[in-house]
Amino acid sequence: MDKPTKHTILQQYFGHSAFRTGQSELIDAICSGRDVLGVMPTGAGKSVCYQVPAMLLPGVTIVVSPLISLMQDQVAALRDAGIPAAYLNSAMTGTEYFRTLHEAEEGRYKLLYVAPERLLNEAFLEYACSHPLSMITVDEAHCVSQWGQDFRPSYLKIVTFIESLPYRPVVSAFTATATSEVRDDISRILKQENPFVLTTGFDRANLSFSVMKPSDKYTTLKELLAERRGRCGIVYCLTRKSVEDVCHALCLAGFSATRYHAGLEDDERRMNQEDFIFDRKTVMVATNAFGMGIDKSNVSFVIHFNMPKNLESYYQEAGRAGRDGEPAECILLYSGQDVRTNQFLIERASEESELSDQQKEAVQTQERARLKMMTYYCTTTECLRGFILRYFGEKAPHFCGNCSNCNTQFESVDMTVDAQKIVSCVYRLAQRNLSFGKTMIVDILCGSKKERIIQMQLDSLSTYGIMSERTAHKTRVMLDHLTERGYLDVSDDAYPIVRLNQESARLLRERPTVTILLPKEPTRQERARRQDSIDGEDMILFGVLRELRASLAAREKVPAYIVFTDASLRVMSKLKPVTQAQFLHVAGVGERKAEKYGAAFCTAIAEYIEKNGEEI
Repeated sequence: MDKPTKHTILQQYFGHSAFRTGQSELIDAICSGRDVLGVMPTGAGKSVCYQVPAMLLPGVTIVVSPLISLMQDQVAALRDAGIPAAYLNSAMTGTEYFRTLHEAEEGRYKLLYVAPERLLNEAFLEYACSHPLSMITVDEAHCVSQWGQDFRPSYLKIVTFIESLPYRPVVSAFTATATSEVRDDISRILKQENPFVLTTGFDRANLSFSVMKPSDKYTTLKELLAERRGRCGIVYCLTRKSVEDVCHALCLAGFSATRYHAGLEDDERRMNQEDFIFDRKTVMVATNAFGMGIDKSNVSFVIHFNMPKNLESYYQEAGRAGRDGEPAECILLYSGQDVRTNQFLIERASEESELSDQQKEAVQTQERARLKMMTYYCTTTECLRGFILRYFGEKAPHFCGNCSNCNTQFESVDMTVDAQKIVSCVYRLAQRNLSFGKTMIVDILCGSKKERIIQMQLDSLSTYGIMSERTAHKTRVMLDHLTERGYLDVSDDAYPIVRLNQESARLLRERPTVTILLPKEPTRQERARRQDSIDGEDMILFGVLRELRASLAAREKVPAYIVFTDASLRVMSKLKPVTQAQFLHVAGVGERKAEKYGAAFCTAIAEYIEKNGEEI
């Protein structure tokens, strides 16, 4: 029998005839005994880069994974493909844990997924020191860096574990989003030796990016979900309360939604996640606690109800859409309140951390700078994809044709008079030794009758109500524009206030022209999602195959995408394979899956063809 190669492993177990960008180079480096660091966007196939070498190298590969749900999903997919794999985590009973460890000692597995907290467990350490380990793989490696967006102190145990081994295996690390600073930090902390570092590029061509600034987020969210009814998606919120409120509103409106955040009981959190993973619920409303454990391939949209605190978090969360390579949408609903909430969360996280005062200050400074860049992303009129790629140090197009800014017609509006009104309002408040945040200033300008304004006699200001012809939303957009262009300052406090500066005085004295780019209102037809790429008849077959997949998944008690992804079903719908040989030509169909599912799918396709009078 011929010795297996990386190509035969890829075809036999994963059902692909060619490697994606960067995969082959990383696999070759690992197999030559070299440490590697791979930075690849979500959906680019990071797992293949260590799973293929694990099958080629002689010993066991230990995969350090941060979340129980993530390792469970990956192990289920590997086993379904015929690859011997298991996991060890805190969700297992003592009996299950030691049985799995005993099976590992007998050499039954090629990949063993382990939570970082378990690495220094006495029984596991004894196993690791007495059995051949070919590689230690660190998944979600940005968690090891305090400059990364999801720093986890437990990840620092990895180096101690490696140094406890009688010999040093290959150390590979993978992450989706990392700036150059974080990349350097990962290799340094893991003590990688002359690592082969490869960044394949951050662009996800199948994702479209949009930023919306709605006056009523709930109404806009319901409209967006109504247009996408029946499709799987995630709605991210900043706080647990927002998750509760949004999920409740969506359920009342008749949407198939569930929720996920760290405040729920473990059983409910697990049940809700399974409802989403198994397609019993189509919309998951969640905090970023519902994050790295998501390996669901058919998420066709991610909507951020609130702006995240940095672009690293946003791109990673948005990237959970379109993992199957199909077109998917990433929509962010922005408001100024999101900035204040994030500033509060940054302050609180720092207070609760165990870092030294000096480290806390350094982290806070870094987080504030990241938040500022996130805010710029939400307010720019430039190409959104280009903005993200440049942030991660890549060359980027000025026009991508697949983001809301590139596809929106902007018109230049002269707001000089409005600018003078807004700055005058801040000036009149300063004359009374008063200063407020943006919301109060907008309320004064628009002539709000709120009780606090009347009590403080702010309705007696000469600038009270001078922009009453404008909506509060448009007034806020103009105020934001002035602070972004430096005509007004905003404090860094937990509750930021607007202040005058030298440019404010120049604006009132010299009256320079101030313009703002505002989007023209799109029609409903322009907002309608592009039609599915499959034609009408094939779409019917696609539905038939989805039903078959669902029944097979239910029988085996695994998520539907473990059987086949939507992308594989779409290829089946186009190629219409009716023999085992033809079925093996479908992307994502390996030998094990063809043997296991081929007859059922080929029969269903043949029956569809016969029913519709087509020729095979």
